[in-house]
Amino acid sequence: MVAFSTISGLGALSLLFSIIESVDGVSLKVSTDGGNSSSPLLYGFMFEDINHSGDGGIYGQMIQNNGLQGSSPNLTAWASVGDGTISVDTTNPLTAAIPNSLKLDIKPDATGAVGFTNEGYWGIPVDGTEFQNSFWMKGDFSGEITVRLVGNETGTEYGSTTFNQSSSSDDYTKVSVKFPTTKAPDGNVLYELTVDGESAQGSSLSFTLFELFAQTYKSRSNGLKPQLADALESVKGSFLRFPGGNNLEGNDVETRWKWNETIGPLENRPGHQGTWGYFNTDGLGLDEYLYWCEDMNLTPVLGVWAGFALESGGNTPITGDALTPYIEDVLNELEYVLGDPSTTYGKLRASYGREEPWNVTLVEIGNEDNLGGGCESYAERFTAFYNAIHDAYPDLTLIASTDNASCLPSPLPEGAWVDYHNYNTPDELVKQFGMFDNVDRSVPYFIGEYSRWEIPWPNMQGSVAEAVFMIGLERNSDVVKMAAYAPLLQLVNSTQWTPDLISFTQNPNMVIDSTSYYVQQMFSVNRGDTIKEVTSDSAFGPVYWVASSSGSSYYVKLANYGADTQEVSVSIPGMSSGKLTVLADSDPEAYNSDTQTLVTPSESNVQASNGQFSFTLPAWSVAVLTAN
Repeated sequence: MVAFSTISGLGALSLLFSIIESVDGVSLKVSTDGGNSSSPLLYGFMFEDINHSGDGGIYGQMIQNNGLQGSSPNLTAWASVGDGTISVDTTNPLTAAIPNSLKLDIKPDATGAVGFTNEGYWGIPVDGTEFQNSFWMKGDFSGEITVRLVGNETGTEYGSTTFNQSSSSDDYTKVSVKFPTTKAPDGNVLYELTVDGESAQGSSLSFTLFELFAQTYKSRSNGLKPQLADALESVKGSFLRFPGGNNLEGNDVETRWKWNETIGPLENRPGHQGTWGYFNTDGLGLDEYLYWCEDMNLTPVLGVWAGFALESGGNTPITGDALTPYIEDVLNELEYVLGDPSTTYGKLRASYGREEPWNVTLVEIGNEDNLGGGCESYAERFTAFYNAIHDAYPDLTLIASTDNASCLPSPLPEGAWVDYHNYNTPDELVKQFGMFDNVDRSVPYFIGEYSRWEIPWPNMQGSVAEAVFMIGLERNSDVVKMAAYAPLLQLVNSTQWTPDLISFTQNPNMVIDSTSYYVQQMFSVNRGDTIKEVTSDSAFGPVYWVASSSGSSYYVKLANYGADTQEVSVSIPGMSSGKLTVLADSDPEAYNSDTQTLVTPSESNVQASNGQFSFTLPAWSVAVLTAN
């Protein structure tokens, strides 16, 4: 076990305070000496494909049902245009991973434009950038093809290209085009592909694996939508946990997230049935997640499957010798991620364009193995995976998927972390403010998922409660290493869980920053590396606080969980000026949504008198004082 060294004068808590009852507001004095080191990874993101946050969300590919994949292929999102019919063709596979295609049968007497449309994921966000479109086609054809982005109701054209193309019935031909667009006022836009019916009368053509991308984040091939990626980048998070979550586990062994089926060319990715009610293309795969981390300066937290599916699905948990192939699969995954190009899987990675190994240092074994029948076997399963991974990669930090001691081996291996998830009511989140004050400092914590739950949109009461909980985490960020709000993203049109940090529609302008988003941003952007001692004349509640420093800059975070305004003074010796950022609304039910933006942060410059800042905290508010 790892010993924890306290800093002289701070004792066993990460932050000590003196309490003197006062009726004259809250007075805080921040020490400029000493302090506890704060985790540099404290605030970050947890991502899995829920609420179409991946396909149809941050993953830039916009055509829904683009490869007609899944156990029951169908024409979801597709419709015919003109004198032709469409159907699912199961007889013309592109690859083993893409066995189906969209068959277009053109009538013998066809005239005019004939083809099909795709509605995207409840629309297509046309943002005015250059679009790239590719698809595979098979069938005897030579002539013009027209691709358009067109208003579903208005018929307004937002981009198009017409080009000559030939194809053969012998094999598939890949077609790739680019075309300019003008920005659409909403997301009610269709993708349309047509040929001249008269010149193609009686033809049967097969199409599959469509790709439609606008400009991507950091111009990555097969990359992310910048509208959502930019919103995340603005939070300045430090880590990304992926690929889940429930979506890592799967509903059974077969539908677990299989890393080796998410890499390489898209035509070799079969996708899988996700755990949130829809099929996942896995176009956003292992390498794409790692490029996301690299481009956004995030530390990857790679989740690996640990022999357990949701609710013990598919004859799981798997134990004993039956675990061996799954342990080997994880070791292969880690060799793909970390191995030199001379290794088998490192060579495979290099062949896909990534010569140098990825910078992965954190691996989580399973997901929520305390739930659904996983607890009894997790100590055995965790130990088996831990030993194999640690033997091969001793420098990796390995994380257990629960903090429940009854599910874990005793003692926990030295250096291992535990993961605690907390979806709760506002009042319960506030009650948990001090839950990490006296935990064993030898076992680091990852708060892998938390938020107020069971409401449609984050609101002020919930967001202030989350801030109180986060202040408790930051006060103890010597032992609490990372924390992530969840879920991260929500397509408003297809939702399985609310509330969510960022919501969106396919309107290119519709990215909804929730009240909780602003709390995450305020806390993450304003971070010190040392938690400072604070003395106060008041007990915690309804005002809560934490102070940190980095060099000559100081950060004081406050939350007022109540309906009354609070007078606050903060003394930081040697400080003369600062900035106060406040998120507040007197209505605890106030929220931002796709129809209203009621709450946004305000900023003001503040001056100190002899190192003392004085200000009023509004009801139901979160504030950050930055002083230097």
